[in-house]
Amino acid sequence: NNLVAAAIDTRMYHEQTQTDAALFRRLCPAVDGKREFAPIMLKRLKKLGIDKTNPDDLTEEEITSFARLDIDPETITWKRVVDVCDRHLRKITVGLADTEKKGTPRDTGFDITVASEIMAVLALTTSLADMRERLGRMVIGLSKSGEPITTDDLGVGGALAVLMKEAIMPTLMQTIEKTPCLIHAGPFANIAHGNSSILADQIALKLVGEDGYCVTEAGFGADIGMEKFFNIKCRYSGLTPQCVVLVATVRALKTHGGGPAVKPGQPLDPVYKQENLELLGAGCCNMQHHVRNALKFGVNVVVAVNKFATDTENEIALVKQKAEEAGAIAVMSNHWALGGAGAIDLANAVVETCAKTRADGNKFKFLYPLEMSLVDKITKICVEIYGADGIKLEPIAEKQLEQYEKQGYGNLPICMAKTHLSLSTDPSLKGVPTGFTVVVREARASVGAGFVYPLLGKIMTIPGLPTRPGYYNIDLKPDGTIVGLF
Repeated sequence: NNLVAAAIDTRMYHEQTQTDAALFRRLCPAVDGKREFAPIMLKRLKKLGIDKTNPDDLTEEEITSFARLDIDPETITWKRVVDVCDRHLRKITVGLADTEKKGTPRDTGFDITVASEIMAVLALTTSLADMRERLGRMVIGLSKSGEPITTDDLGVGGALAVLMKEAIMPTLMQTIEKTPCLIHAGPFANIAHGNSSILADQIALKLVGEDGYCVTEAGFGADIGMEKFFNIKCRYSGLTPQCVVLVATVRALKTHGGGPAVKPGQPLDPVYKQENLELLGAGCCNMQHHVRNALKFGVNVVVAVNKFATDTENEIALVKQKAEEAGAIAVMSNHWALGGAGAIDLANAVVETCAKTRADGNKFKFLYPLEMSLVDKITKICVEIYGADGIKLEPIAEKQLEQYEKQGYGNLPICMAKTHLSLSTDPSLKGVPTGFTVVVREARASVGAGFVYPLLGKIMTIPGLPTRPGYYNIDLKPDGTIVGLF
């Protein structure tokens, strides 16, 4: 990811400080008196409509078109990434060193690594060849004439593929009970598409056979992780699910019923450890909304009530009742205390639900057709999944979406960047909020990954640290033992 960022700024610097002839001479240097295009350069020539393979045959006009990407810095959407929650990197200025005086400084910023488009490419690719193609067509911004500039235009697509070559293979691990588990990719659902890789699913399905079961995760709230699993991942994988397992906890539902705010580093309020059916019952509307959302896609739902040690039988019974009222099957799962034995009832419910889907025929359907305009697809998700009254486009988002439509990206699916703490874009609004409008403040085209990426509300693509970060608990004992990680 950061290689691409370096390539962008370096190319802009060299174009600002060199003539067309000097640029071309350095891009295509003579070796033993002969000049050749690098193979990746032939892609750019084809894109420009130049049907020549000998650098010496290009006209002056063709040399200018080939050598100058002429990137418009105002349109660059590609940011550097870092794997630390450093809020002060959200906006930075680059190009301030004395050695860069001939260039022009520009404002940019950092994203968290899991928000990188390259992470999404890894998760959505189906082969090495597909990954190479996706990495090469990623759009970093526009030229000053409005043409999309890709990583292959920068000449870096092949190098990216080489760097990612080994990463394409999932890691085979196991649970403490020796159940095989494939770990691969890590795009968060609030700021990316939130799903493990297609390749991991394909390998798992091949290993378990036609009568086996592959459980794959769609992260964070079902309004984002599940929605993107259906509308993005299922589109590119061609796979259709036979069952949704919706995980619910008594504690989380109490927050949606009006319980006190849960804040990192602060003691949990006693209400979350004591029976409170009124608070719990009020919050179950949130779970029911997610159940109804899943049913809109034609997939049967099993609600897994993830039991905590402080949950009471009455609370578990209430959650199950509310889930069933919404159209789901509900099962208590006590795997935290009992391991696999505590999840047998849940596993049986999933097996029975999948069998019913196989017997009745898979009725899976997408929420929207790709032929819909980008704005209409965004609106559809906001109204149908979040329960919003509609959307409001900030001027920059409106301009970006119009550009993406003109450039031929209007048929891509949508990957919302939104808080996972509420159905709305306001993290403080719990339960099932109504009467709200979703503000779309910005949109990026993740063309390599294969989606358009609207940023909603105040969502940040790099988190910040709280007042008391987790590192206060982490230390090293004299014998080398690490403490405080969990």
